[in-house]
Amino acid sequence: MNKFLSVGITGTGSCLPEKKLTNFDLEKMVDTTDEWIRTRTGISERRIADNKTATSDLATEAAKIAIDDAGLLLEDIDLIIVATATPDMAFPSTACIVQKNIGAKNAVAFDIEAACSGFLYALAIGEQFIKTGVYRNVLIIGAETLSKITNWKDRRTCVLFGDGAGAAVLQQVEGGLGILSSSLGSDGFRGDYLTQPAGGSRMPASIKTILNDLHYIHMDGREVFKFAVRAMSKSALEIIKDVGYNIEDVDYMIPHQANIRIIEAVAKKINLTMDKVYVNLNDYGNMSVASIPVALDEAVKKGSVKAGDIIILVAFGGGLTWGSSVIKWCK
Repeated sequence: MNKFLSVGITGTGSCLPEKKLTNFDLEKMVDTTDEWIRTRTGISERRIADNKTATSDLATEAAKIAIDDAGLLLEDIDLIIVATATPDMAFPSTACIVQKNIGAKNAVAFDIEAACSGFLYALAIGEQFIKTGVYRNVLIIGAETLSKITNWKDRRTCVLFGDGAGAAVLQQVEGGLGILSSSLGSDGFRGDYLTQPAGGSRMPASIKTILNDLHYIHMDGREVFKFAVRAMSKSALEIIKDVGYNIEDVDYMIPHQANIRIIEAVAKKINLTMDKVYVNLNDYGNMSVASIPVALDEAVKKGSVKAGDIIILVAFGGGLTWGSSVIKWCK
């Protein structure tokens, strides 16, 4: 491995469903209010895919935009990694479906599943394939249709989630730019805090599992909150120190958009002012693995993230998992 080889993001893209579900819409569905949702989560609306739209459909559109943004042709893509907790089906992989949809005939394709941390896992995996010289052009995608596994009668969870997809192209970049360091972690001992119990080999689909709502998201919100703040703040501080920077050197943090209280608590814990934190939670809700790449694409397209900026990406998710990455932006 060439230790001086640098890998960076050279293109981004995102895709969101057209339908907006507002807090006022939810007031008509469950016992909640717009004020309650906004003050406790920071969410006002979220995007919801229609019945005909699958995760691969959103992923495909985000992928096309990212590839075009990187100035590549579809046949240039060597590897496609889709991170998702809501694949189209158990197999084939959503990545293989995306490969077919975009016509990336020369690509290898596979899925990974690390819940909301998945995009950062995909980023770290894709980086290694380029560093080792196996591939040159890697497409990573975070995509979810969480509305398909949300219990719309459960006011504790249905107010949180939305659908969307974000994508990024990874390539070799000039030395000193791009991904400076990535860090991943997991704690399977606390996996029962955030689960979708049924639908796998442990609990195959049956009339009983359907009647007991076991195919929906189940979450211990209090425990997830505590874990998220602890894991994200620790990971962000450690990775900044690992690359020889101080928190004052950070231009922007793009966190997983789960809950505004979590984001604010993490920022406070690492002593980063909120004007350096990118938040779009109000408009999209928690899109799980799609939240960071969608936010990154927005931040770049708006000019909030500029060439030479030091940015932190940080997330937590089911598993339980977490991850962070420090990038010196090169585009």
